[in-house]
Order: sequence, then structure tokens, then C-alpha cells
Amino acid sequence: MDRELLIFSTLCFCFAMVRTAVALRARNYRPGGFNFFAIALGFIFQTGALTVRGHAVGRCPLTNLFEVFIFLAWSVSLIYLLIGPAYRLSLMGAFTAPLVFALQTFALLAPIDRPRLISVKPSAWLELHASVSLVAYGAFALACIAGVMYLIQERQLKRRRINSMFYHFPPLTDLFAAITRLVWLGLILLTVGLVAGFFTGQPLPVLHIAWSLGVWVFYAAILIARHLRSIAPRAIATLCIVAFSAALTLLWGITFVSRAHSL
Repeated sequence: MDRELLIFSTLCFCFAMVRTAVALRARNYRPGGFNFFAIALGFIFQTGALTVRGHAVGRCPLTNLFEVFIFLAWSVSLIYLLIGPAYRLSLMGAFTAPLVFALQTFALLAPIDRPRLISVKPSAWLELHASVSLVAYGAFALACIAGVMYLIQERQLKRRRINSMFYHFPPLTDLFAAITRLVWLGLILLTVGLVAGFFTGQPLPVLHIAWSLGVWVFYAAILIARHLRSIAPRAIATLCIVAFSAALTLLWGITFVSRAHSL
């Protein structure tokens, strides 16, 4: 049942992505409410799928890499639905949908949905550690998307090649403010997740913790550079893209059900 719900969810994001592509090809893109509605409906199906999977495994559904990718896609959708309308970033849905579609399509097609035997009792700290850390990745993903939007808009301004989508972009100052807020949100959530990890009562793999701290330091350095104004906004946007791309590599080493449970 959970996979069927995920297929419906993936189709919702696919519709949003296709609609944007068709509008851009016809050079008459208009944001409207279709993308937001499609993402909201996809989010509902995601939530249903994670709920079904959670009941099936008897804990937070983060027991294998398949569930990690789906939870990350859910986190991206959640953060977008929360901040998109609030910061006039409705166009961000046109960029969010392809990312979520790619994450879920990979999870559904790749042979990574392998059940694991659970020998330890679920720990509230353990589940808080894993879930909050992945929601932080959702915020970092949106900061990456905002960074892509910033670079696209700046490139169009420099080359003076304006398309219909350009007129629906938020001002560069608003995009830069959104990047900053999203990095702050992600960093706070990641801090909570890391702190919770030390209360799990289980040994934490040194390599995973070191990499997680490296991600934390990378984003903290971005914020410091932003507030000191030591590098240009364009460089901040680029660093957010690089940081999220690097952070994604950590997903491959995550284990959530053994005594080495760590993010």
C-alpha cells in the first residue's frame, strides 16, 4: 500500500514538472496555483505512505535507504509548503517538483527497499536524531534550489536574455534573504539532530559523526561569510548548491536500525 501511495505522489510531482516544461517551451509561463496544489497533493500521499510504512515497521520509517530517500523528499515538500507562500516563492515549486520527482523515482526503481531485522527497541532520542536531521536536509535542499534560482536570474540579467519565467522570479534581494533563512533553519535543525544523537545510549560511528559535523561546519561557514559580507551573494548561492550536493553523499552511509544507528 505504501508503494502505491508513493507512485500517486510521484505522479503529482511529475504533473507539476511537465506543466512547467510545457509552459516554458511555449514561452508563456505563469505560476498560478497548479504547481502548489500538485505539490500539496503529492505531500499528502507522501505522508500517507510514510504513515503506513511506520506502522508496518513499528517505528519512524528510516530503516533502510529507500525510506531515507522518501523521508528526505517528504522533508523538501514540507519545507516548501511552509515557506513558499510566506516568502513569495511560489515559483520555487517549479524547481522543487523535479528534485522530489527524482528522489522518489530513484527510490521506487532502485533495489534499495530491503527489509532489515530490528533487534533493538526504538529509542525516542534515536528517532528524533534521525528524523530532525533529515528535515534539516530538506531546508538545505530548498536553500540549494533558491541558490539555483538566484544564479539563473542573475545570468539572465547579465546576458539580457529575458524569458517569461523571469518576470515571476522574486527580486534578487528576496531570494538572497530566503537562502539565508533556509540555511539558518537547516543549521538549527541539524544542531538539534546532532545533539539528540549523543543521548541515544548507543555508540555513534566516528566516520558518520565526523562527516555530519563537517556538513554543519560548512553551512556555519556560509552563514559567517554571509554576515561578514566577505564574499559576494553569487558565491553564497553557489556554495549552497555545492554544500547540499556534498551533504547528499552522506545518505549512502546511513544505517538506522543497528547499534551503529547514526546520521
